[in-house]
Amino acid sequence: MKLKNITAREIFDSRGNPTVECELIFENIPFPFRGMVPSGASTGKFEALELRDLDSNRMSGKGVLKAVTNVNELIKPIIIEKSFNGFKDFDKFLIDLDGTENKSKFGANAILSLSLAYYRAWSYSNFGFIFLSQGTENLTIPVPMLNVINGGQHADNEVDFQEFMILPIGFKSLTEALSSTHSVIKNIKKELKSRSLNTNIGDEGGFAPNLKSHLDVLDLICYSISKAGYKLNDHFKISLDAASSEFYSNGKYNFEGNSYSTEEMISVYENICDKYPIFSIEDALNEEDYEGWVKITSKLGSKIRLVGDDLFVTNIQKLKTGIDEKQANSILIKLNQIGTVTETLEAIKLATENNFASIMSHRSGETEDSFIADLAVASHCPLIKTGSLARSDRVAKYNQLLRISENDKIQGYAGELSEVFKS
Repeated sequence: MKLKNITAREIFDSRGNPTVECELIFENIPFPFRGMVPSGASTGKFEALELRDLDSNRMSGKGVLKAVTNVNELIKPIIIEKSFNGFKDFDKFLIDLDGTENKSKFGANAILSLSLAYYRAWSYSNFGFIFLSQGTENLTIPVPMLNVINGGQHADNEVDFQEFMILPIGFKSLTEALSSTHSVIKNIKKELKSRSLNTNIGDEGGFAPNLKSHLDVLDLICYSISKAGYKLNDHFKISLDAASSEFYSNGKYNFEGNSYSTEEMISVYENICDKYPIFSIEDALNEEDYEGWVKITSKLGSKIRLVGDDLFVTNIQKLKTGIDEKQANSILIKLNQIGTVTETLEAIKLATENNFASIMSHRSGETEDSFIADLAVASHCPLIKTGSLARSDRVAKYNQLLRISENDKIQGYAGELSEVFKS
């Protein structure tokens, strides 16, 4: 696969902010392959560097022309006309070329745009589809984690937890699961309207009502599931993204008007797990509250999935530490946290080998690219987190999973088949 041309450009994500797209042209292939880079709102301290222009006179400083120029003027002359022995060889070349720990020379957004485009081309040339690119054994459709209520950095309300998600687990297919989810979401909207609460949707498609507490939100979700005719635990479970680093300061968790110690915050989660059908809690504690993570995993790790997002940032070294020290028992996977497909797959592999569940995830600033849907299937992620059944940037991923589910290489739906969901 010899590269004939590379074009990076500034495009826009789902929040209307600039991001990077890269287009690769290969010898003997008559069409381009593109990689579009997502962007987060609630970002971890240790993520690879997203390079922004910081020019206050243009796009509020959020422009990515520096990253685009790095691809078009610095990287392109070095790799054009080269052939690589697969995506790992390509990604390693880019990593070595950048030479920094957090990809700050060129920007992780610049490098990821290339990595995504190349992986798409490599998959097409060798397997036809991205979802077949890591083998065809035991491929299943992941269970979606659908964001139905937004709070925190994702909404303009007073709800401190960032996301409340429902997981359709007791169904035989993705089609059946999404159809049932649609009914639950409609009931949530109907109930919010009956209370004269806001039914506008946040960045990821969930509603953003100004409810008084996390318990009010959980009660609303449970009611709406039951109203739709489904059973808690049997048909639906609930997951939370606390995004606690956003309300942590000076050693305290400033949550719902109270100032909690780590132990007190863990007690909040224990109460939630005792009363509600909780499957997982993401970023339950601050990204640097390492002792706290060990404590909460010891207390709740046998009952629920404790998901490290800001804690691990898809970084294999931080994941190794987490495994060794028993911090969490699951990892959120975000391509732009680390900057290449190779490193992303390495993190998933390490997690799987150590009984950590891997959750493929979008970002709040998404694109229409459905790449993560394919990669979730290819890498055997049992879960995918990509927003609600609203906004085309989110629904694009579910639509792609529906297409993939029709392929004869797919064995079934993970909600029925995976041990991850059996409590």
